[in-house]
Amino acid sequence: MINGWIIYSKEDTMQNSSYINWFIDEANKQSLTLTLILREEMTIGIVDNKQCIQINNQVAEPPDFAIVRTIEPLLNLHMENMGVRVFNSSAISGICNNKALTHHHINQLGIPMVNTIYAKRETIQDDPPLAFPFIAKEVSGRGGKQVYFIENPMDWMNCKMSIQTDIIIQSSDVQLGKDLRVFVVGKEIIAAILRESSTDFRANYKLGGSANIYQLSDQEKKMIGRIINYFDFGMVGIDFLIGHNGELLFNEIEDVVGSRTLSIADDVNILEKYVTLIKDAL
Repeated sequence: MINGWIIYSKEDTMQNSSYINWFIDEANKQSLTLTLILREEMTIGIVDNKQCIQINNQVAEPPDFAIVRTIEPLLNLHMENMGVRVFNSSAISGICNNKALTHHHINQLGIPMVNTIYAKRETIQDDPPLAFPFIAKEVSGRGGKQVYFIENPMDWMNCKMSIQTDIIIQSSDVQLGKDLRVFVVGKEIIAAILRESSTDFRANYKLGGSANIYQLSDQEKKMIGRIINYFDFGMVGIDFLIGHNGELLFNEIEDVVGSRTLSIADDVNILEKYVTLIKDAL
């Protein structure tokens, strides 16, 4: 039997219990054993000059594979170096959980995006590098959090006092309150979901937005294909802003992506596809 771990924080476990059970059930159907591991109960490091993993202070035998649902690229890397096949990989986790680094890589592919400035927290100036209004995002933020809509100098000063990490600063010259999430497993586009909000500049479903299936054009699929072929994804969500003429503009890649919006808008079983990808990779 192939044994795997699905790793969550304790807080996220309580919010995602049905999703975790779905994951475990899909793994069982394909003869994979999947065990929930709480990140708070794990200790990783070097003991007696050897890399080790402990669970509840007891040395643990590494699993055959791990699905890491926390954002901690070092954890992914540590497990990989111990011979564990990790989904998503440490490379994907390291890039996609840093918005500036993600934009750096995507720009190499010729994918259109809004004007984006990288800014270190320690060197942010009083005079912003873009004209008002614009959007500032902490590079490690996710789920629509740590995102600031800056309309005037007071907003900018408040943002500077609030941020905890480096940021990216982006033009807001797009259709605000609307974006597109493309769900990807491996090299396959599973579905695209158009998210819209009439009450917030962010379209995240958790923040009150709606979710509907979007039919990608051949040209859009070709563009997304360049991203898919560049990376070695497990399961991710690739997000796009919508320009004033309906064009897709790259926004970010969600490493630890959920599929709540996909389940609401479509009956596709994305976890079945993901588990199949994992089994084939093993």
